[in-house]
Amino acid sequence: MRIAVIGAGAMGSIYGGHLSLKNEVYLVDTNTAVVEHLQKNGLKLEENGQDNMYYPKAVSSTEGLEPADLVILFVKALFSKAALSGNKSLIGPDTYVMTLQNGSGHEDILGEFVPQNHIIIGTTNDNGAVLGMGHIRHGGVGETNIGMLVEDTEGFLPKLAATLDECGFQAHIQDNIQQLIWDKMFTNVSLSAVTALLSCEMGYITENEHAWNMTKQLVLEAAAVARGMGLKADDEKLLEKVRTTSVNSPNGVTSICADIRAGRKTEVDTISGSVVRASKKCGVPAPTHEFAVEMIHALEGRK
Repeated sequence: MRIAVIGAGAMGSIYGGHLSLKNEVYLVDTNTAVVEHLQKNGLKLEENGQDNMYYPKAVSSTEGLEPADLVILFVKALFSKAALSGNKSLIGPDTYVMTLQNGSGHEDILGEFVPQNHIIIGTTNDNGAVLGMGHIRHGGVGETNIGMLVEDTEGFLPKLAATLDECGFQAHIQDNIQQLIWDKMFTNVSLSAVTALLSCEMGYITENEHAWNMTKQLVLEAAAVARGMGLKADDEKLLEKVRTTSVNSPNGVTSICADIRAGRKTEVDTISGSVVRASKKCGVPAPTHEFAVEMIHALEGRK
């Protein structure tokens, strides 16, 4: 399969590296220093205590390249549209675009570039960290869940699952992929938002009564919106899951909190913002999420 992975960060490198074992893979990134390093030295993944080398074709420009069978987005969600717009040569009439990015609602942007039956959304339990230029630690290995929001009219999902499996990923095709995406998102739309607003570690959420009350309200609102969309959401189970995450990771820093501290733009629009958009579609109010999104954007604007 001819595959283009856009974004040579930790996750893009992990997927691009492994998929290059059995496929023609282009790893695309705008950082020319990273691309040149990969071209010269290859990609080093630290896995199971040892360093493994991979050699995807690294490029900073896709101009002149033929369309890919599959384009995988691994950029921050706020850069998705720009990334696809800047690499339109990769997208032809038969191209599928897949996202495993955090949050939900990515299909709205992907739908501007390919038809709905060529959009694949999903989740991954793999994780990674950048150790240096072209050097990535491949952490926890888990399932890659994939699915479509419409019928797979061309039978592409089984082919993709087989490709992922033979390259070391545990692929599972899900009939209700939105349920899995929201199940994973409940923690993000609560812990991530509140830790960003309070500039605190995850452990503080359950240590402080007021922080927990705010987090609890976000969970309950998101659960109500999910049910309004026809998804399953058990209030007590979700609250316990979020509470356990806070207790078990007392020094953990969420991505939105880290971005605010570093003065970067956040992915709040595809995390908490996706709850707000879904609430408007299904008519279930989510005022606390609306407030959180506005507050986080206000924090992004501070010097």
